[in-house]
Amino acid sequence: MVSYFVPRGRFLLKSGNRNLRKVIQQQQQLPQLPSKNRQENLPVLRHFRQLSTNASSKEAPSQQLKSKTPPKQQDHQQPKINQLQVRRNLFNRWTGFLLRWAPVGICVFGVLEWQMHKRRCQRDGINRTASDFQSRIYCSLPLRIISRCWGWLAACYMPTPLRPYVYGWYSNTFHVDITEAQYPDFEHYSSLAEFFTRPLKDGVRIIDAKAPIVSPADGKVLHFGSASDSLIEQVKGVNYSIEDFLGPLPTLEQANEPVKYAQALKESRDGSTELYQCVIYLAPGDYHRFHSPTAWKPTVRRHFSGELLSVNPKVAGWLPGLFCLNERVLYFGQWKYGFFSYTAVGATNVGSVEIYMDADLKTNRWTGFNVGKHPPSTYEYDELIMNAETAPIRSFAKGDLVGQFNMGSTIVLLFEAPKNFKFNIVAGQKIRVGESLGHIVERQ
Repeated sequence: MVSYFVPRGRFLLKSGNRNLRKVIQQQQQLPQLPSKNRQENLPVLRHFRQLSTNASSKEAPSQQLKSKTPPKQQDHQQPKINQLQVRRNLFNRWTGFLLRWAPVGICVFGVLEWQMHKRRCQRDGINRTASDFQSRIYCSLPLRIISRCWGWLAACYMPTPLRPYVYGWYSNTFHVDITEAQYPDFEHYSSLAEFFTRPLKDGVRIIDAKAPIVSPADGKVLHFGSASDSLIEQVKGVNYSIEDFLGPLPTLEQANEPVKYAQALKESRDGSTELYQCVIYLAPGDYHRFHSPTAWKPTVRRHFSGELLSVNPKVAGWLPGLFCLNERVLYFGQWKYGFFSYTAVGATNVGSVEIYMDADLKTNRWTGFNVGKHPPSTYEYDELIMNAETAPIRSFAKGDLVGQFNMGSTIVLLFEAPKNFKFNIVAGQKIRVGESLGHIVERQ
């Protein structure tokens, strides 16, 4: 017997099944009825129709209720089921509406606020910097979580075959001169963190013996100058408070003096000296270890556990008081001409700031989900008096190794020097460890 297939709608029916063919012929002779009635009258065709998943899911619960519950209970339960279905539909619609349009509304609000603040700055004739609202939004970002994750990732073991490709790409992107490293072979570094903090060859950085103070790190000079006022510049046109940056005065005697904060820091009271500052930014491709800029002796260590905002020059020129908000490790001390302070400022993706002489110092600790909250006061810090009982006393010589960053960051120097001290650097220039920052002009 020859078998063949006859197309019937969306399916192929085998002609040998006579009973099925009769059913189909009867269906064709019937008048056009609604789809629901046709399905009830011709149950055989249900096996050949492709029902949608939505229809089957809606009919299944109702059939189960009809089979399990008596008719009286069905009448009471049907309104409840309908109400739940209506509530679910409303919830789904509102959720979809919010998910679709809420990001657009937030972006529109942000653009309007940005433009309004821009016009206010133009009207008042001031630099275009971040408003309080913009600053809070920026601080609300999970930058500490990101930094901790990056620190963990950078410390992971790097397979040897991948090292030349990963480190080579990084060197080309950030202009790393690997020939200056003590180990110029990429395969020597087992992790990104080890590559970031690579030591240099002996003699690559020459320390200027004649200069009273030299650069503590490789980087870019953001700003320098006098720090005799309560507000000093972090970059051109953007200021921060020296008191908020350093915290309260180290001794009660200084705090009780009826003079300004900057003047109380100085050891000389005859007017022959002045406070100066210098800010050096370390880019991701720079040498990440920092050294002593002069011969000095630390006496007090303060650790401010603040934010981990970016210290990129563009961000520093946009966010006032950036250095006062960020986590930082500050050392008070003395040098040849009086007061001296050395500060390592943390930043985004800086896994930690390590000070070799201070093993108990732990930075970038977990502080919880404090979203949108600044530290209540910049005076919240851990303090250590460095004396023979609490910590080993150490004096640094010019060029001594102090510590390292696990990514790019910033060094801030604040020191007392004679009034005839002059900087021999310019803002924006690249500088290396050991190069002179300034000199004492001889009086004639």
